[in-house]
Amino acid sequence: MTEVPAEVRGNPLPARVFAHPDELVAAVGERLGESAWLQVEQARIALFADATLDHQWVHVDAERARLGPFGGCIAHGFLTLSLVNFFLPQIVRIDGARLGVNYGCDRIRFPAPVRAGARIRGVGQLLRAEAIEGGVQAWIRVTVEIDGETKPGCVADTISRYYL
Repeated sequence: MTEVPAEVRGNPLPARVFAHPDELVAAVGERLGESAWLQVEQARIALFADATLDHQWVHVDAERARLGPFGGCIAHGFLTLSLVNFFLPQIVRIDGARLGVNYGCDRIRFPAPVRAGARIRGVGQLLRAEAIEGGVQAWIRVTVEIDGETKPGCVADTISRYYL
């Protein structure tokens, strides 16, 4: 079992709770809230590099990266994207659903690099929701903010299905 980071333990409740999946349809266009901040340490970046076999120097070679375009190591874009799955349950909870699944993403962008040591959080907005057989499908834009930066590290239009 993976330990929940200390900064997240103090934020046990999601920003927005819906009593039933059908309530999503009425909330389209609304801001759902934000997750707790999470620090992206170099150790996490190195573990992701090992897991994905992506050891590009800009992620794992501190000496070379210091001289590169970002002045140090940066997180993989797909590491930042993968953390969206960690942020979503902090942003929204759907009571009355027996199962929620990740159906995919419509659009993903990486406007700014996430530097090693940066703090990030997810901010959610409900873009669209519609009934599907046995439940509701929701399109939630998760913007991964970088503490102290004007541009986000990732913007992902996620698609989730909540079954009754």
